[in-house]
Amino acid sequence: MNRIPLLVSDYMTRDPLTVTPETEITQVVRLLIDNDRSGALVVDRDGVLVGVVTERDCIEAAVTADYYEEWGGPVEKFMSAPVEHIAPDDNVVDVAARMASSSYRRFPVLDKGRLVGLMSRREVLRALANGSWFKS
Repeated sequence: MNRIPLLVSDYMTRDPLTVTPETEITQVVRLLIDNDRSGALVVDRDGVLVGVVTERDCIEAAVTADYYEEWGGPVEKFMSAPVEHIAPDDNVVDVAARMASSSYRRFPVLDKGRLVGLMSRREVLRALANGSWFKS
């Protein structure tokens, strides 16, 4: 069997949810819920990827808030950085292997340093379910 390459660019989400480092974590919680997303990419004023904020980060912020009796703060206090990323011409099967061996659920897609998309576990599964990655 010959493998037909599945490219990230063919399956990635092209309009990932983004927030700035100054965005209030409480606003991020609302955005994640309203957009049915599990995370958002954090970009600076120039659109440069600086971090990622996930549901888990929001829950940790809430737990911290309970302890200190203060809820809120800018995303930059809670986001994960630096961020591992992938390229549009990466093979989806290779990305799947990276996801399987790590705790990451999503990878931002950068092209020459510019954010162009997001590849989550769901997009990886969608690509693999396509069924065309093996050809007899």
